[in-house]
Amino acid sequence: MLARFLLIAAVAVFLFDPQVALAKQVQAPEKRPTAVGRDGGAATVDSLGTQAAIETLRRGGNAVDAAVAAAGVLGVTEPFSCGIGGGGFMVIRTPRGEVTTIDSRELSPRDMEPGSFMENGAPLAFNDARYSGLSAGVPGTVAGWDKALRRYGTKDFDDVLDAGIEVAERGFVVDQTFVDQTEPNIPWFDDIPSTAEIYLDPDGTARDIGTVLRNPDMAKTYRLIARRGADGFYEGPVAEDMAEAAQDPPTVPNPDHVWRPGLMTERDVEGYFAPEREPAKIRYRGLEIWGMGPPSSGGSTVGEILNIIEAYRLRASNRTRALHLLLEASRFSFADRNAYLADPAFFDVPLEGLLSDSFAAERRALIDEDQAATSPVAAGDPYDNQDDSGRARRAAATISHPRQSTTHLVVSDSNGTVVSYTFTIESTGGNGIVVPGWGFLLNNELTDFNFDSTTHPNRADGRKRPRSSMSPTIVTEGGEPFLAVGSPGGSTIIGTVAQVLFNRIDMGSSLPEAVAAPRAVQRNGATTTAEQAFIDSPEGRELDTRYGHEFAPTGEIGAVTALEFFGRDRVLAAAEPTRRGGGSAAVVRP
Repeated sequence: MLARFLLIAAVAVFLFDPQVALAKQVQAPEKRPTAVGRDGGAATVDSLGTQAAIETLRRGGNAVDAAVAAAGVLGVTEPFSCGIGGGGFMVIRTPRGEVTTIDSRELSPRDMEPGSFMENGAPLAFNDARYSGLSAGVPGTVAGWDKALRRYGTKDFDDVLDAGIEVAERGFVVDQTFVDQTEPNIPWFDDIPSTAEIYLDPDGTARDIGTVLRNPDMAKTYRLIARRGADGFYEGPVAEDMAEAAQDPPTVPNPDHVWRPGLMTERDVEGYFAPEREPAKIRYRGLEIWGMGPPSSGGSTVGEILNIIEAYRLRASNRTRALHLLLEASRFSFADRNAYLADPAFFDVPLEGLLSDSFAAERRALIDEDQAATSPVAAGDPYDNQDDSGRARRAAATISHPRQSTTHLVVSDSNGTVVSYTFTIESTGGNGIVVPGWGFLLNNELTDFNFDSTTHPNRADGRKRPRSSMSPTIVTEGGEPFLAVGSPGGSTIIGTVAQVLFNRIDMGSSLPEAVAAPRAVQRNGATTTAEQAFIDSPEGRELDTRYGHEFAPTGEIGAVTALEFFGRDRVLAAAEPTRRGGGSAAVVRP
């Protein structure tokens, strides 16, 4: 009898626990990694973000409106990966078949110099540079949203930020992925009271799984942007407090770490602009591949990889050979990426040469079809493959810093508008500083400069956009939408996107199969970074024993979201089934 009483009492406590009841109220829709239907689709890493996109489409918004609505929600539920404290790149295909891009990459402060990240003649260690005000660039996300809505959307901030405001106020349920992203940051988060208040429990640990996390300060910031537009972010109290947080990190009196002051000023914030740029474009096996040009290295490097392998006859029946050629094409393309990609306002980026068929032929000629090359391989000279000439640069291989995050989303509507959008705050958790009173983390994008060099094209300079690897991509066939794809993952993004396209176009995989397949990425390093499932596969073992590839195992690579179109009225939305906790895909009319 006593045991029965205790069981009933325990169940009663569980049922009436305030956190349990609250979690039930704000529970997100179930994640589904694939969906097929009509009138538009969306895929993000988070079901609340995907729901916001689909609801916007159902209320008459277009894909651009829906993309911003989803992004606003992700800024709340994926705050360690993206948000208004960061920046990104958006590729848009309009109903008329035009493709354009919006660059909302962060800008360095005017006072930044090539030696800003150096002390006593040596570059700072990465974490010393990252967890500081020094690493924060002027955020571009809000300006990018504003330009996209004004030029290609149909709704205002007041409409599209409603979903993000609601999630910030009501809260969302903390899951294992969120905890896993919090824990490596705890030693730094607890130095910053405004960060700890939102993302840590009072005992200094990560928020418990199943509890509800609210961010009323984020809701306040979104309301201000909804009322005043982008000016609500780039002028006035938000801009003032953001610059102050960067210049004088708001730490506890005796922090465990040294938080170096940054250079961002209100003038820097007020002067931000998000340019619209021509896309990087190639033709591949009869398809048009549209990507992001400089300062992103995504479009050029994905394009160069595909240009190199296009001349080979790749067959699914000999998948190992095909993967060998893909990895080798990536090896040589990354040598060029590392040498020539930077902000085009500061360096003569040879984009035309990098994407030329003649340059691809030169690089292809260096590939041994039977043996992996030894890295680092040297960069080529793409200036010889374009009309104008420039001074060639050759640099050693560079690999992105650890724990980089980002998020990617795709949206389409019934009128043929397609959006592929990647945005980020750089490392998971950015620079660790939540702007007091406004609820958003600042980025650490300026560590994407080659800050250990004073001569590299991607060195630190004032009013400069650091090189990125973000690769939002749209594929068309005869001008009509065929695919939209992208991923987070730092410099692994490039190889991830290239491999998904390779799987879908060359190997005949379905889009969900292409997204779920085990991954490996070669970045002109001594080893190829690969998921264990790839290493253990028959192809992985043969690449090792027959072709001489050396693998460095890692956890998950990327978190892809993608769309495939079957005519203009039917769409397949696909997200990861397991990576990063699994993604969420949905359509307007299943």
